[in-house]
Amino acid sequence: LLAESQTEFNGSEIGVEIFAARAGTNGGTIGFGVKYAAILNENFAVGPSFRYHRTWNYTFNGVATSIPSSASIYGGGLFGHARYKDVLFGGVEFELLRTPYNYTQPTAEFKPWIATLFLGGGFSKTYGKVRLNLGVFYDLINADNSPFRPNYIIQIKDQNGVTTRRLPIIYRVNFFF
Repeated sequence: LLAESQTEFNGSEIGVEIFAARAGTNGGTIGFGVKYAAILNENFAVGPSFRYHRTWNYTFNGVATSIPSSASIYGGGLFGHARYKDVLFGGVEFELLRTPYNYTQPTAEFKPWIATLFLGGGFSKTYGKVRLNLGVFYDLINADNSPFRPNYIIQIKDQNGVTTRRLPIIYRVNFFF
């Protein structure tokens, strides 16, 4: 018995994402992500990704300092998106990122390579030759040292207004050409 499957290949797209967060007097992060999407058929796109962030900080343990620090965060991964008609998409995105910072526990063991595994979806629409994806993603790994951790969009605060926890949820805006 010989099983055979055939996948239709409908070309490719380049995806671009711009990232900016925490910009202010204490520091910030700006960067971009690039995805190469092999379009398997009208419903599936898969491929590699690359991410680069530049981050800077003017504080140390919450105290302002005149000595700024800055660093690059970079890495790559794989992604897969399932598209439903020209309205919705769902996807999984894995990345392995190199970071010089320990975001949650300065005294904990430092791990410079961090894995993220985002699962999510949202709106997907083609406008001429450009596809726009607007999505919300949840990090299933939620590593303690994830460079996305300071930018999670949902924060849980105590009665004094102090953030006690951040849910590993981000939003993404991607343009595919």
